[in-house]
Amino acid sequence: MTDQDRDRIYQSFAAQSMMQTLGAELITVEDGQVRIAAPILPGSRQQQGFGHAGLTFSIGDSAAGYAALTVLPRGQEVVTAEIKINLLAPARGDRLIATGRVVKPGNRLCVVTSEVHAETDGELTLIAILQGTMVPVPT
Repeated sequence: MTDQDRDRIYQSFAAQSMMQTLGAELITVEDGQVRIAAPILPGSRQQQGFGHAGLTFSIGDSAAGYAALTVLPRGQEVVTAEIKINLLAPARGDRLIATGRVVKPGNRLCVVTSEVHAETDGELTLIAILQGTMVPVPT
């Protein structure tokens, strides 16, 4: 992956107002894999004080989508066609880290997965797994 390819991912991510609202940041960008972290802010908690499933889903979906984008040619973006989530544990911690990966790239469909971990004092707990399909679209 070239620096120009990485820059394309960072620029696209910076244009996402939802990720800005959640305080999310892009941690790593590699071929077929992207990591996004977001703090569990007071505004993204559910009624019991855990991180809301909407936060988990949002960063998991974005990590999977950007992983797909790393394997597509320039001049294309992706949109989510479908994605499911299995919530495995409450989002307890300081922040969430989503690792998106490409399972099977394609010209018309890209199958992706994402794991979301909650982090507390450097310790990670797997809280969700997502699997879905991204569709390449021209920019």
